[in-house]
Amino acid sequence: MFVRAYLRASTKEQDASRAKADLETFAQDKGLRIAATYMENESGASLSRPELFRLLSDCQPGDILLIEQVDRLSRLNAADWERLKDEIRQRRVKVVALDLQTSHAMMATSTDEFTSRMFEALNGMLLDMLAAIARKDYEDRRRRQAQGITKAKDEGRYRGRPEDEERNAAILKMLKGGQSWSSIVAATGASRSTLARLAKRGQKSA
Repeated sequence: MFVRAYLRASTKEQDASRAKADLETFAQDKGLRIAATYMENESGASLSRPELFRLLSDCQPGDILLIEQVDRLSRLNAADWERLKDEIRQRRVKVVALDLQTSHAMMATSTDEFTSRMFEALNGMLLDMLAAIARKDYEDRRRRQAQGITKAKDEGRYRGRPEDEERNAAILKMLKGGQSWSSIVAATGASRSTLARLAKRGQKSA
């Protein structure tokens, strides 16, 4: 049984490694060691998370997926959450979250089959509940943000996100130098839509 830690933050500005020490301490307290850590800055509302699926592909049956909180694993809508759960079930991976006390029993190495199945059923039910709460929190925050932007626009106060002029100048230079879009995205963290907008800007100024 290997313990694999998954760390996620939503944006490049957030520190995905923030909870790493807490996960390591938790595993040590259970007499286990984290075999590998997978870290990424991606939205929990999206299934497009390369490091999460790399973790799952590395897993063997019985391995543990260790997370700080359930919302690090999922802020997904119901359909996508079911897809992710199916992937976890098929690989027979145990999900353990620091904020889900019942999941801690999944780390036991000497649990009888009845007790193990009982904890799996209880843990699955609570995972569903916490995933639903995480999704509702995500939708509530998005709705409040949209309401705030609408109000600011109505009052003439909305200016949008300020442009990162230094980064965009560097991207334009890379584009003009013939660098591939994939390498620019990897180097800067900019989206492809940003690259398309800057490429169009560069053509106009040429």
